[in-house]
Amino acid sequence: MELPFAESWKIKMVEPIRKSTREERERWLKEADYNVFMLRADQVYIDCLTDSGTGAMSDRQWAAMMTGDESYAGARSFYELKDTITRITGFEYVIPTHQGRAAENVLFSHLVKNGDIVPGNSHFDTTKGHIESRKAFAVDCTVDEAKNTQLEIPFKGNVDLNKLENVLAKDSDKIPFIIVTITNNTAGGQPVSMENLRGVRKLADKYGKRVVFDSARFAENAYFIKTREPEFKDATIKEICREMFSLADIMTMSSKKDGLVNMGGFIATRWEDIYEGAKRFVIPFEGFLTYGGMNGRDMAALAVGLDENTEFEMLETRIKQVEYLAAKLDEYGIPYQRPVGGHALFIDADKVLDRVPKEEFPAQRLTIELYREAGVRGCEIGYLLADRDPVTRENRFDGNDFLRLCICRRTYTDNHMNVIAAALKNVYDRRHEVTRGVRIKWEAELMRHFTVKLEPLG
Repeated sequence: MELPFAESWKIKMVEPIRKSTREERERWLKEADYNVFMLRADQVYIDCLTDSGTGAMSDRQWAAMMTGDESYAGARSFYELKDTITRITGFEYVIPTHQGRAAENVLFSHLVKNGDIVPGNSHFDTTKGHIESRKAFAVDCTVDEAKNTQLEIPFKGNVDLNKLENVLAKDSDKIPFIIVTITNNTAGGQPVSMENLRGVRKLADKYGKRVVFDSARFAENAYFIKTREPEFKDATIKEICREMFSLADIMTMSSKKDGLVNMGGFIATRWEDIYEGAKRFVIPFEGFLTYGGMNGRDMAALAVGLDENTEFEMLETRIKQVEYLAAKLDEYGIPYQRPVGGHALFIDADKVLDRVPKEEFPAQRLTIELYREAGVRGCEIGYLLADRDPVTRENRFDGNDFLRLCICRRTYTDNHMNVIAAALKNVYDRRHEVTRGVRIKWEAELMRHFTVKLEPLG
């Protein structure tokens, strides 16, 4: 008899969570202006808002924190972190920051100027925000297959190389770099193949451009390369990571994802001129070069987390739990972005709430309905997150409209997955009763979905 799959860790510490009543949740939603970011954490039963900084650290990480060096300059913990990053990525120059968007802010302050064009695969919200806030333009070159949520192909996060070359040929003088997000979050947590990364590198070399990897979930991307790209089936995750980063010049990292820590980020590069340019901004924005917004103890925990999460067993345990939830949704016929991504399930709100017009943000309404049903907090990754076009100020409706259900690393059990699936089934069963969405009462100019105020339309 084949043994069933089991986690590659055991539980050492627990945290209580509280169930709430439907009446309480109705009141809390209204008080939060129907924006689930504005809910208090203790008003949430199962939190799938994000996998960023919400995972559980290991005993090795907690032990490392006790030996963290808090020296202002030249801390031992920085050099331990730097050595780990260099060993995994091959990048010699490392600048720590307090999180991923801070890394983008520092790097883009050096590289992006008014009128620039930055092509890539489905820039995430902070990436696009940092580009557009500098009066530059993010051009999406993701493969068209990513928009068809029911299509099963292994690397839906890929860059469309024809689209990319068209942009490069037309506007090469305006392009400071190409950015590739691994995995591609906005497209549904979808991976990018090594073959595709090699194609991007070839085009970058042809047009003399540097390549930046948005690397928050680079280890998960390496897992999918190993399991879906035959060339790498016998390679270790660390070997695949070195190969991936050999095709890039620079990386930004939100360490709160694949670094398995609660706070932190970094920039790493093989180029001294990039390092020297970024140095001018890290000191005023973040801190000194050898801590850059991080405590010594957090750098020590991150060094261990990067090492742990570039092992196959850790990644397999994490991704198998996402697959477990997907299998439950398959039983109930609930449509999501296929195949299963690494860190989350992305429910196709246009297909679930098919009577809600796109102008009324179906995925946000679905997010509200799921929380109302069971206290499960997801996140809209769709028309609200897309913001308005910076020139026309019209809402952008050209992408997918997802309810993202992030699964925190080493945090919830499969029983929690069963609750999420059952709650979503209850919403799905009454989906045709929901014919209206939400209206925006107030919004910020950029990255509005974090603070937007909404009201339901029926």
